[in-house]
Order: sequence, then structure tokens, then C-alpha cells
Amino acid sequence: MPNTKSAKRALRKSLRRRERNLRMINRAKKLLKALLKTTDVEEARALLPRVYSALDKLAKRNTFHPNKVARLKRRAIAHVHRLER
Repeated sequence: MPNTKSAKRALRKSLRRRERNLRMINRAKKLLKALLKTTDVEEARALLPRVYSALDKLAKRNTFHPNKVARLKRRAIAHVHRLER
């Protein structure tokens, strides 16, 4: 437990950030999972920009490492390309 006034504020701040980060991570994971499960080319193309946007936001806020984001985006576009063949 925090002892000082500033430590209590810092705790509240970190809890708010943690909640926001978890919401963003879960949103990105759900979108990516939906994209990778789909077998419809049009649906995959429609989901791809939303997946990219969610992942880019995670990288921008340093929630995910930029290399991890690049890897996930590469997997997403590879799945779309496989569907197009």
C-alpha cells in the first residue's frame, strides 16, 4: 500500500492506465482473431484496416513493442493474401 499522498495518486493513475491498456489490448486481440478465423476474402479485407489501426495505437503508446506489432500486422496481411489465392 502506498504511504505518501503522491504515491496514492500514482497508484490511481497506474490503475487507470492499466485498465485502458487492457481494453486496447483485448480489442486488438479480438479483431486479429476475427480476421485470422475468417475465410471470406471481402470480410478479411474489411477487417484489415481496423486491425492495423488497433495495433498501431498499441505501438504508439508503447503498450506493445513495435516489432511485435509489425509481426502481427505481417501475419494479418499474409492471411488475407492466402485467402485471395
